[in-house]
Amino acid sequence: MSELGGLLVVRGLSAGYGAAPVLHDVDLTVAPGSISAVVGANGAGKTTLLRAVSGMLRPLAGRIELAGEDLRGTPVEQLVRRGMAHVPEGRGVIGELSVDENLRLGGLWRRDRADAARALDEVYQLFEPLARRRRHLGHQLSGGERQMLALGRALVGRPRLLLLDEPSLGLAPRVVAQIMALLRQLRDRTGLAVLLVEQNVRSALSVADQGVVMSLGRVAATAPAAELRDDADLRHAYLGF
Repeated sequence: MSELGGLLVVRGLSAGYGAAPVLHDVDLTVAPGSISAVVGANGAGKTTLLRAVSGMLRPLAGRIELAGEDLRGTPVEQLVRRGMAHVPEGRGVIGELSVDENLRLGGLWRRDRADAARALDEVYQLFEPLARRRRHLGHQLSGGERQMLALGRALVGRPRLLLLDEPSLGLAPRVVAQIMALLRQLRDRTGLAVLLVEQNVRSALSVADQGVVMSLGRVAATAPAAELRDDADLRHAYLGF
């Protein structure tokens, strides 16, 4: 494990598109079995952070470690094998495939076929609506069911670290509450670590252990989530409530 018990450790990370940096000298630590919520205004660099950590975007500078291993230059498929899963904004469900086929994609790389089958069964137990609709195609699902499917596909790979980008986007408040409760349940039951990017700040901080406030590509504050919720000056300055 890396410094301070961090499963994920990011130090001095700068990243962007082309030669234009979006992130500037970002430091971040996510402990095993914890939820870290990255919050901030649109354009703060939250999604760019997840893309850089997951290998979708090559950093311009800095270091990213998973369980003490340097991830720089590691292909995305190897990051998955090392225990990282990324559910991007928009969910990425394949509409032409059934629920069952989408979920099985999450475990195709796994050599332990018996455990992959157990993981699939566990996802169906976790997401009962998917179990009822396992033969339905992805495009036939509601927005909430598609989010469940994207999460379930990631979980079939049994990740240690889940990167989750805007899971509440376009969903009804009731469904958002269910998803946030599920993240807490996964943390408590399985020890999953979650790096959560979320515009719904109240929901994110209600389930998170740690809050990371980003502004203009930099980390403006890092603190226990409860402290951020109670810091009126910080909320007004960076979070708009």
